[in-house]
Amino acid sequence: MDLKSSYFELYGTNEITQYRWEQLLSIMEQAKKTRPSALKKADREGNAWYQSEKMIGMMLYVDKFSNNLTEFEKRIDYLAELGITYVHFMPLLKSRDGNNDGGYAVSDYLMVDDKFGTMEQLERVMKLLKKKGIRTCIDFVLNHTAKEHIWVQKYREGDHDYDDMYFMFEDDAIPKEYEKNLTEIFPEVAPGNFTYYEDIKKYVMTRFYEFQWDLNYRNPQVFNKIVEVMLTLANKGVDIFRLDAIPYIWKQVGTSCMNLPNVHKLIAMMYHIIQQVCPSVIFLGEAIVEPFEIVKYFGDQKTRECNVMYNASFMVLLWNSLATRDVRLMERSLSIDYGIPKGGTWINYVRCHDDIGWGFENRILKELGLDPERHKQYMIQFMEGRYPGSFAIGELYEYNPTTQDARNSGTLASLCGLEQAMNEKHMYKVELAVKRILLLHAMVIAYTGIPLLYSGDEIGQRNDWDYKNVQEYATDSRWLHRVSMDWEAAEHRGDLSTVQGQIFSKIQAMIQIRKSSHYFSADYRSVPVDTGNNTVFCFHKEDKMLVLANFSEREQWVDSKTFDWFGLPGEMEDLITGRRVRSYHNHIQLGPYEYLWLV
Repeated sequence: MDLKSSYFELYGTNEITQYRWEQLLSIMEQAKKTRPSALKKADREGNAWYQSEKMIGMMLYVDKFSNNLTEFEKRIDYLAELGITYVHFMPLLKSRDGNNDGGYAVSDYLMVDDKFGTMEQLERVMKLLKKKGIRTCIDFVLNHTAKEHIWVQKYREGDHDYDDMYFMFEDDAIPKEYEKNLTEIFPEVAPGNFTYYEDIKKYVMTRFYEFQWDLNYRNPQVFNKIVEVMLTLANKGVDIFRLDAIPYIWKQVGTSCMNLPNVHKLIAMMYHIIQQVCPSVIFLGEAIVEPFEIVKYFGDQKTRECNVMYNASFMVLLWNSLATRDVRLMERSLSIDYGIPKGGTWINYVRCHDDIGWGFENRILKELGLDPERHKQYMIQFMEGRYPGSFAIGELYEYNPTTQDARNSGTLASLCGLEQAMNEKHMYKVELAVKRILLLHAMVIAYTGIPLLYSGDEIGQRNDWDYKNVQEYATDSRWLHRVSMDWEAAEHRGDLSTVQGQIFSKIQAMIQIRKSSHYFSADYRSVPVDTGNNTVFCFHKEDKMLVLANFSEREQWVDSKTFDWFGLPGEMEDLITGRRVRSYHNHIQLGPYEYLWLV
């Protein structure tokens, strides 16, 4: 892309834009000059590293994982032992005191929050991680800042260079026009999209929470400031920027202010700048929208936007298959080609810091004879543990008593049945729960994309019900699964007689297998296969590898004739166990929740 043309097209041709353009060039030039030599060396190798089969991520909260950055240094060997090659630090930049949306209300982009340590300590940690072959990802909040941010303070002090950094109006006429088309992001706890502040006599756009002011990217000064921060952080050693809430960053009256064309232009401009200054760095986009909208954030072959995106649909489909013992919705949904460009790669995960929202392809649900709303209610109730026969224990998030709509919270282990089994001291249920946990990890580790684990899942940590006793967290059920790392439990990871040992060792082994075979790189696309058995999910990787997974607690058989093109009849090897698998009378047997990686 032509950065200059895009910049002037977005901001107009005038003296102010010319001044800001020259300012942007100066910011880029300064970042180039000050980039450390070690990072410049990495830049010469480019950024294709994210497509490697060796990419394995873990997301974690520093305070929940290790209390602070100093203690984190002592845990780096643990991450390396598991096989992690990139760490996603959940928000650790300085945020406002009190309620800060889990750290997403940033008050200073260039400072680490005091409770974690200092920026100097973070730089040291990133260098230590690199020595272990582990890259660093941090959250970069693009849509808003805390109302206490330095840019807000500069505006309040009368510095006119910071005028129009946010959406502010003297009366409610324009806000009312916006509201006609805007949805509410948190209707129960943060209704409305504007807040009136008596001290400045203005209405401010606050789409997420009252304490988060939306940045005004119509002002080129905002773009320049964000780019300056991003390049400064990149020069400190950040490898991956997780761009938070990107669908919302461009606002236009008369629209939903989501997924607008100028959002894509802004991200493409930022990526172009990154490629000019620090080309080893990549973008991870967070856009929890429909799949056909998500893929647009990859950009295209001509204009790149994000290198990797979250595969939220895959996560939801995995849980649906587990709860229903029916893989048809997943099989058909994943068969849809949304046109991912070459170089675009998914992040595949089973759980994350957020809740689970039940967004499905309604057309496919109807084809399967299911009512979309009733099916959604089934999933909500099953994952909370209210549905008869459910093995899950969780909580509702953003429950609407009028519509009965809700999302679900809970750790992977508790939603897989481990908490229920432990409460009942039911060892067979414990065995089944462990099998479910491993099955889900086997799917995200094998499927095309980058596997992302959530800290604590590798040792089967269960729900933290004590969150209700913490005033700051008590009204947000997502803290149910944002558990503190149990290092005493982790000490049992080498003991195969324990739950921790069984889960950790098997996940560790799968990671090692993944790293040793090129079939797990982004070069090999996963293609679902209909085996005729609704409880068995099957996909192949361009005829090189075949994955079978039983999403039921009962033994299953699959007809090998449905994939005889794979080289059957004949003998195959399971990469996980090393055992030879043969088709008996054209059928292959799978035990409860068994999975096979066949070559």
